[in-house]
Amino acid sequence: MPVSTDERRLLDQAPAELELLDQLGEPVKLADFAGRAVALFFYPKDDTPGCTIEGKEFRDLYDEFAALDCAIVGVSVDPVASHRAFAEKHAFRFQLLADTEGQLAAAFGVLRDGRAERTTFVIGPAGRIRRTFREVSPRGHALQVLNFVRSLRQSQMMIGG
Repeated sequence: MPVSTDERRLLDQAPAELELLDQLGEPVKLADFAGRAVALFFYPKDDTPGCTIEGKEFRDLYDEFAALDCAIVGVSVDPVASHRAFAEKHAFRFQLLADTEGQLAAAFGVLRDGRAERTTFVIGPAGRIRRTFREVSPRGHALQVLNFVRSLRQSQMMIGG
């Protein structure tokens, strides 16, 4: 899929070295995922109905994403303790990043009224945005992302990448 000019600019501006804490309090940067695909999903708030549905669906497909060498990373402006409770309650095996100041959400253009808009970016192994999912409906979204990652992986195999 073609990448829009806006998405290219966002990627150039996205701080790969910006360090955020995950739900365990461990520092994480987008640069840490170099060489792997990443399903980077922004969501408004921990443990709310839509965000819980979305997170559980990513959880249920975790092994399929892992088989494609694709990390799942959730991001909201909630603090580490909230992420920890949310992840433990729903047995999430993927990282949730605490973007408490909204820096990463702002860099990706999804910060609105102090919260992240529900948007997912699929970042390819070379660090380029390969697809943006906007105005996401939580139910069925993780499968939609997985199907795109599968097609991306298949096309990379066909061209030898």
